[in-house]
Amino acid sequence: MKTTVLLALNAGLIIVFVVLLRQKGLLTHFHQGRVWLTFFAVGIITLMDEFTSIFYVPAEAYRFIGASAIVYIVLTSLLIRFFSTRLTEIAEILEHNGLIGGGVYSFSYLVLGPMVSFVAVASIMVDYILTACISSVSAVANATSFFAISDPMKMAGVLGIIWAVAGLNILGIRDNARFTFSIFILAAVIILNLIVSGLLALDQASLGRIHQAAGESLTHLQTDSWISSYGRFISKIAFCILAYSGVESVLQTAGLVRSWREIRKAYLFLALTVGVVTPLVSVLALSAPIDFKQHEGDLITYYAALLNGAPFGVAVAALASITLMMAVNTAFVASSELMERVAHRYGFQWLIVTNRRQSLYRIHLISATFFSVIIFLTKGSQSLLADMYAMGILATFCINMGSLILYRYFMGTKELDYSTSRLGTLALWVILVSCFVFLALEKHYATLMWATVTLVVLAGGFLVQKRAPELREIAKADSEMSMILYLAQSPAKKLHLLFRRTPEAGLEFPERNAAYITFYSPRLGTPTKMGEHHFCFPLTKISLYHRIVSLLKVVEYEFPDREIVVHFGWPMSSWLDRLAVGVMVFNLMRLPRLFPQMEFVMRYCVRT
Repeated sequence: MKTTVLLALNAGLIIVFVVLLRQKGLLTHFHQGRVWLTFFAVGIITLMDEFTSIFYVPAEAYRFIGASAIVYIVLTSLLIRFFSTRLTEIAEILEHNGLIGGGVYSFSYLVLGPMVSFVAVASIMVDYILTACISSVSAVANATSFFAISDPMKMAGVLGIIWAVAGLNILGIRDNARFTFSIFILAAVIILNLIVSGLLALDQASLGRIHQAAGESLTHLQTDSWISSYGRFISKIAFCILAYSGVESVLQTAGLVRSWREIRKAYLFLALTVGVVTPLVSVLALSAPIDFKQHEGDLITYYAALLNGAPFGVAVAALASITLMMAVNTAFVASSELMERVAHRYGFQWLIVTNRRQSLYRIHLISATFFSVIIFLTKGSQSLLADMYAMGILATFCINMGSLILYRYFMGTKELDYSTSRLGTLALWVILVSCFVFLALEKHYATLMWATVTLVVLAGGFLVQKRAPELREIAKADSEMSMILYLAQSPAKKLHLLFRRTPEAGLEFPERNAAYITFYSPRLGTPTKMGEHHFCFPLTKISLYHRIVSLLKVVEYEFPDREIVVHFGWPMSSWLDRLAVGVMVFNLMRLPRLFPQMEFVMRYCVRT
């Protein structure tokens, strides 16, 4: 029966992939003079990144939380799919603000400013460093699972993979969507055969282990205090979060697709593929009769050999090594693109000099050196690298969710098509922050590495602030005296000050006795002026309310004998949609008492 089922499965897979390969525009398409990736191509690239965690996370999770890993890897998968809807929301926000790609770095830069964005850079760099390290270590562990070699030889193999991939990137040899798709086909065939074989091999003993794990998980949460139960829940999720590393890679590749809608489809594709495969393979492997201490580095490879014999185990080991080495390459490419973005923004052209093959060879050499140092410091320990890895992942997740909460608080949802529940985002942020705090207290090596890298990057960010591109945008702003001089040219007794966002700057008062005022974030660039009556002022270190107050004080001082009418637009967002509107209106209500000689008008105009 097993042979018949597997033959039918592989015949079906052949038909599916033949049909897919005959599809035009499956991976790329040409539009307006540029080649774009499809959601399928982006999804596959990220899938191969997430897919590698199958080969080391189940054993790592079992090492810390025991049989409960069977349940919590599944729960963490659901949590990550919930998280991916927020990443889709962020993708649309970045596109709306003209920031394509960059992921958490671009979003934190937009919402929280340059200094906090350097914390995001540090967290991402920790991810990339440890992705390369743990993937190379796991690749060697799986490749050598059927024969024993000495620890020095393993270390040499790990360093060999890192520097070989660095050399390939320096030569300009990169993976592309078509090559990744070919690896995806191989991975799909092998893993689906593994899953079907595992399902057919389920017996009463395996089902009993799954049932026992579920019972233990429920028992651990049934405590006298909900705080204690929540703490235990968080500890289990924190140890399983590593299974879904790479989920943000789709957001990082937003510059390769036409719109955020492709990002949304890619996350749906991931939910239906790796979102199902990872917990399913983990449950099957962890319910098998295996001595997990003896097979911490090659659990899935050994499980495959247990199911279908040594040849199938060798095939899985080969697949593991190939995909893990591709993850090392992804770390090199992604880290170089991140550093290129930062270096370009702050004018460090020497770092992003390319060779004849258009390779960022200096960044690749620096990256390979960092990766090697971490390998030496950890002695190539997969368990220690896994502990450190989770910290960077959770830090980026927390920054993303915190930035999203703040953005929605100040900007609302009216300007965009895709939005999620703010309450759900807040709950997700609380869970992620709790996991981060737990690991920070539990894993001292991980905390030390993340904190060290963050402090170094922050120190570097502080030193390069004089190169910040915001300074150029601030220099383009109007001065308060230029507005005063413009209004002074009008002989009118009554002067109008109209506070408007850029899209709302119209010509309600075309005479020279009116000035339109827009406050803008230097991080988004100087807005286009609507005319000589339009004045743009940057928002820097003080709040919008205090910026308005200071401007009105200048006007009051310069025009003591004129009637000043201050106009504000009517807020259209509901308090639930944008709580900041209520705070803003409350502050505006204080202005008439501060400036009793001025007239204040809040109005809503229907424009045709």
